[in-house]
This record gives sequence, structure tokens and C-alpha cells, in this order.
Amino acid sequence: MTAITITLPDGSQRELEEGATVADLALDIGKGLAKAAIIAEVNGVEVDLVTPLADGSQVSIITSETDQGLETIRHSTAHILAQAVLELYPGATFAIGPPIENGFTTTLIFQTV
Repeated sequence: MTAITITLPDGSQRELEEGATVADLALDIGKGLAKAAIIAEVNGVEVDLVTPLADGSQVSIITSETDQGLETIRHSTAHILAQAVLELYPGATFAIGPPIENGFTTTLIFQTV
């Protein structure tokens, strides 16, 4: 299989097999990073961990130890909460759920019967 070369933020490079994902790269760097990874930036664009990498990509792996990682977790958690409420209360409407400094806020609208 063909190898691809990935550049990390510190300028170091990693060679992976073609078709490797961000998760594969994180594991190649270390088990701790693979476990802590939330999302990544590939060539400046936020992507999930199952995104395949292309040769020559510049990749930064984001963990919950960063503001960007925490914001991603909070944003995703707001959507999960909204989906759970909509499952339980089909008439509910999810209005807004932005992440905030210490968590997230969610506004749901319920119709009264």
C-alpha cells in the first residue's frame, strides 16, 4: 500500500498507510492521545476522527484539554440532550443550545395540551 506523509504542528512528520484516518494518526503518535482525541484540524478545517487523511496534510489533534476541545464537547452534549428530549417529548422544539464558558445552555419549547 502507498504511504502518505502527515505534518504535525511542531513540524515533525509521520508516515501512515494510504486510507489512514485521524484516529489512526492519533494512535500512531500514542495511546494516550488516541484516547483523549476529540476532533482534529486538517489543513485548518475541523474534522472528526474518522476522516481519512490525504498525503501532505497538516494535522492538529484536539483534546478536551483545549478550549476548542471543550467547546466541541459542550456543543455535542447540547445536541445529545436535545435529541433525548425530542425522543421523550415529540412535540418539543429545540430552539437554541450554544456552548458557554462553563458548559452549555439549551432552550426547549414544549406545547401544552
